[in-house]
Amino acid sequence: MKFNYSWITTRDFISETPANVFRRELEEANLKNCGIKNHYALFRRRFNLASIENVSIRISADDYYKLYVNGSFVCQGPAQAYYFSYNFNETDISHFLRIGENEISVLVCYQGSINREWCSGDNRQGMIADIFQGSKLLFGTDSTWEYAILRNRTHFENSYGTVTSESIDFRISDLTFENALVDNRDDHIFKDTPVEPVEVYELKPVEIRKLGAGEYFIDMGFEVAGSLSMTVQGVRGQKVTISYGEEAENDRAIFEMRCDCRYLDEHILSGGVDTLDYFTYKAFRYINISTDIDNLDSSTFRIVARNHHFKEKIALESDIKYLLEIWQICRNALKVGTQEAFLDCPTREKGQYLGDFTVSGLAYLYLTGDAEIYRKTLFDFADSAKICPGLMAVAPSGYMQEIADFSLQYPLQLLNYYKYTGDKETVRQLLPTVMGVLDFFHSFERPDGLIEGEIGKWNIVDWSPNFRDGYTLPNEREGFIPCHNVLNAFYIGAMQAENELAGIIGESPRHDIEPYKTAYINAFYNPETGLFCDLEDKTHSALHSNALPAYFGILPDENHILSLIKEKGLSCGVQFSYFVLKALANLGEYEAELKLITNESDHSWVNMLREGATTCFEAWGKSEKWNTSLCHPWASSPIIAIVEDLAPRFPDRIHIVPIN
Repeated sequence: MKFNYSWITTRDFISETPANVFRRELEEANLKNCGIKNHYALFRRRFNLASIENVSIRISADDYYKLYVNGSFVCQGPAQAYYFSYNFNETDISHFLRIGENEISVLVCYQGSINREWCSGDNRQGMIADIFQGSKLLFGTDSTWEYAILRNRTHFENSYGTVTSESIDFRISDLTFENALVDNRDDHIFKDTPVEPVEVYELKPVEIRKLGAGEYFIDMGFEVAGSLSMTVQGVRGQKVTISYGEEAENDRAIFEMRCDCRYLDEHILSGGVDTLDYFTYKAFRYINISTDIDNLDSSTFRIVARNHHFKEKIALESDIKYLLEIWQICRNALKVGTQEAFLDCPTREKGQYLGDFTVSGLAYLYLTGDAEIYRKTLFDFADSAKICPGLMAVAPSGYMQEIADFSLQYPLQLLNYYKYTGDKETVRQLLPTVMGVLDFFHSFERPDGLIEGEIGKWNIVDWSPNFRDGYTLPNEREGFIPCHNVLNAFYIGAMQAENELAGIIGESPRHDIEPYKTAYINAFYNPETGLFCDLEDKTHSALHSNALPAYFGILPDENHILSLIKEKGLSCGVQFSYFVLKALANLGEYEAELKLITNESDHSWVNMLREGATTCFEAWGKSEKWNTSLCHPWASSPIIAIVEDLAPRFPDRIHIVPIN
């Protein structure tokens, strides 16, 4: 898609040359960026209309915009993307317009940090828009637009480079406008179709309690993504402090959060009427407001939430203890964690991880039937093949991270999409990406077909390392990767998935799987114990080394492996639990699968409930990791297991109910 009008930017960026932030993870960065961070530009255009029917805007910006028409918020975007495959939005603005003079204003933020949230730090800043009435092009972005730089906001970033604090000094309010500059060198290449913007809406707290003069405590009742908006008038220079937290103690939100975010904003008042309107968002349950203004008007407090359009297609009915509550915390995490992309968490990284998508994408697909955002994610990661055909682990973003285990799950993700949608055309479009992934790993095959070597990607096995059930992997992040079980199990699984995808569109399979299975069994199976081992020395058998061959159908002896899986239970991380649950299902052990989901051990979803979860956690418990996120959709595998395995086998006790 090509815009009719031009990319416009500011004086700060017009002479900057785009910087290439894209590279292999282990390659040395050679960035030549301008060093500007937290740059806010307000673009505007006044115009007259004799009719306000059927007026729409096509818009994009880099890094991110908020669109206002006549002072009213309309939408925000675009979804994060690489500049060579960039997103845009389209929306009807008719009901924001009036006969006569109107104004469009667009607040554009360029963050400037290399992180997982946006493709920033690359010197690309600005916006582009076309405005239509019906099919008639009215006007668009050019040098008749004006811009001003906002200098009243400061950011605090966590160690991941994402914004966790946004403070506003309302005393700095003077804006000097000048004509926008047309950037004829702009190199954004736009996708063919628009992306749906996130939904932005208001939520009512469960409780707003006044603690004292100018002191308030707000409890949302559950975790949300968004921010607080409020109107306040005080003496010039007075401060209003807002703290957010996923947890609270003694009516105080814990803003120094265990997930390595600091959610504390300090705003300075102008002396007039100031309205707090954040650009960024947080994920939280609790809020504290603190100021020395006695007559703070709590009726102006508004919680502005945001997430991808979320409309459930199914619900769960069951009398099995804990099952409804587990479904609910998984459902809530999927809603909060699905923004413009499937985020690993909406607090810390705010990035879309390939391995997380195996679980969160499929669970969301079952829950909502929303195949479009699932399909978008498949193409998001396919775009990363331009950086490495073996794919990035987090995409699209400026942060380069490569995880071999995650890359090898991409064929499975495409296959799951087809099984739900029957969409052969998407399989046809993305099979070359799948083949590129397998070709990349094929170059590291030994003579027996197993892979090892200087792959340039690290092996996660499971996260965090304390969830690996003793699986030992030297040099996991760099250097020579030895031949080990998990990576090769995923390799065989990826080849099997590619063969099945090829057959779906009438192509011949490329891989003879049986020799690979034989090599895998020879390398890792210990006939004396009847178990698979982690390494070729056959000294240790982790849960992971046996759940994966059960999942992928590489089983010389089911009995011993089944016994180990039952014994080990959830001696793994929450994302890997998907493969454990599905391994039990593949072995026909549905009772064991149900028992594992509802077990009451410390490694369980029940433990999350005991610790007050309203969304499923990054780990089984708050203290399992030093920086545990309390909203992590990668723990939502129970939804998949219930829909695929348990509801069909236990119809008297588990019902999936359609929602119209």
